[in-house]
Amino acid sequence: MSSRVHKPGEPQQWADLVRDCVLCPRACHVDRMAGQLGACRCGARAVVASAGPHFGEERCLVGTGGSGTIFLAGCNLDCVFCQNCDISHPPSVRAAGREIEPEQIAALALGLEARGCENINFVSPTHVAHAVAEAVAIARQEGLRVPIVYNCGGYDSVETLHRLEGLIEVYMPDFKWADADAGRRYSGVPDYPAIATAALREMYRQVGPLVTDARGVAVRGVLVRHLVMPGDLARSREVIDFVAAAAPACAINVMAQYRPCHRAAEYPELLAPVARRTVAALRQYAVDRGLVRADH
Repeated sequence: MSSRVHKPGEPQQWADLVRDCVLCPRACHVDRMAGQLGACRCGARAVVASAGPHFGEERCLVGTGGSGTIFLAGCNLDCVFCQNCDISHPPSVRAAGREIEPEQIAALALGLEARGCENINFVSPTHVAHAVAEAVAIARQEGLRVPIVYNCGGYDSVETLHRLEGLIEVYMPDFKWADADAGRRYSGVPDYPAIATAALREMYRQVGPLVTDARGVAVRGVLVRHLVMPGDLARSREVIDFVAAAAPACAINVMAQYRPCHRAAEYPELLAPVARRTVAALRQYAVDRGLVRADH
């Protein structure tokens, strides 16, 4: 066996995590290299649903050229209210986009940079982190210079994040739930708060608080997203407390965009509106806890 140390993004560094899949905390233990499918229903290759400049992200990501988003089909969470369910939870992941090799993903990233995008924003990368890592390494070798944004659901393995170190400039995780029972009921995982806290701590260790350039565009750091849920199902103040403890002074977007989608109609408690004053109070609470607002 070779004793050399693999560099981030090399396929050899990821094979063990994918053949007996423990790429995310679900630890399905399927051989994705052989075509077996776990909870994310995605094989060894990533499926790209779309790629292009996106101007609806946070201002610090959009800048003037837009955020160069690459939407990846499938997801390791099962959120019953998912607003991207056509991409994240299609009947077949392969039907939601194009199954492509890391070299092709790298070419997409370089093309987005050439179009003037401020960054390359991988949306829902957790379950295909191996492919993202290889694509980023290839793109860097071919001259990619803009920051990489890892735009994930927060349910991430610390081991996987360790292997991404040096490839990601901006981590943008969700922190959905402070209540494990809510995470189980609405996102299909039993241990969301503990996993998300450990993942956030590791992300923050790697890149620290959000840093922007002279134009106010993010170049490095952590930006957390938290979607305020009806009836405080997420226990949002506790979420903010978790974030402040794990990633002091990081940026946070307390989001007011909730709307019932996907299978939310099966849960009457998810159909109530979220009051603007509730969101405003939570944003102020985040500031009081020393976090930086990124909702504008």
